[in-house]
Amino acid sequence: MELRHLRYFRAVAEELHFGRAAERLHIAQPPLSQQIRQLEREVGAQLLVRTTRSVELTPAGEAYLRRVVRILDDVDAAGLQARRIADGAEGQLAIGCVGSATYSLLPRLVRVLGDVLPDVEVSVRGEMLAPAQLAALTAGQIDLALLRRPVELAGVTAVTVRRDRLLIALPADHRLSTRPELFMEDLRGEPFITHAGHGRSIMSNLVAALCTEAGFVPQIRHEVAETSTLVTLVAAGLGIAVVPAPTAALDIAGVRYVPLSPESLGVDLVAAHKSDNPPGVLARVLEVLREVAADEVGAPDPSTPARAQ
Repeated sequence: MELRHLRYFRAVAEELHFGRAAERLHIAQPPLSQQIRQLEREVGAQLLVRTTRSVELTPAGEAYLRRVVRILDDVDAAGLQARRIADGAEGQLAIGCVGSATYSLLPRLVRVLGDVLPDVEVSVRGEMLAPAQLAALTAGQIDLALLRRPVELAGVTAVTVRRDRLLIALPADHRLSTRPELFMEDLRGEPFITHAGHGRSIMSNLVAALCTEAGFVPQIRHEVAETSTLVTLVAAGLGIAVVPAPTAALDIAGVRYVPLSPESLGVDLVAAHKSDNPPGVLARVLEVLREVAADEVGAPDPSTPARAQ
């Protein structure tokens, strides 16, 4: 028995006419009659009563038809779902994201994905440091990582999404907060708040390198895991921080963002995934991600202070 036998039987049972069923199936009537007789022999029961004038279902045929309809509908639905998954229109995807993009790019990305790919179930894990994202990517806990360069891991592909300028987050009443721009040399002797160090954060390594190039060692007062905590500590007057521009989207009172010069100082946001990941959902999400990143207005004007406490 093959699926075509079931499709043939369904057509005859629904049309109750071999000629119309043959026309519907685009086959000749004699082979259709032969296939139905073969099906009845294999089932071991008469399914149709044939006369010169009509075709009727036997009780066994009626019961068989109900099952056949469910089977064929399930087969068709399974094929449609498989094609939709292969095309990236349906499936699941877990996204990890660094702190600054958690508050800027990620919300809009998820909203657009919900509109464009409503049958893709998206889960997110925000405020993840880059090493934690790469570990989760390798372990299969996330499918797409939004993080900072460098990404040097075998079997992982990374593409640049955008480049973010660097800002200095200062308490609103800080002596440097009214400056239109700052240089790293201006921050000598200031207490720094950074993301977790010792290789656990790209931004921590970057701050250390920038300070070294400026000729001093940063005085790290606090190390934190989350960008929101970092900015909150700045607002509390416990230090200053070097942050990517999208961090300014965090509307925390008492913080002012001043651009770090030269403007060429910045960090790339990249999208990373396993190189052997099958196409489909991932490819569609990456396409949407590129469009969202290109259309994103960006962080608020860093020269505008947050609302006063």
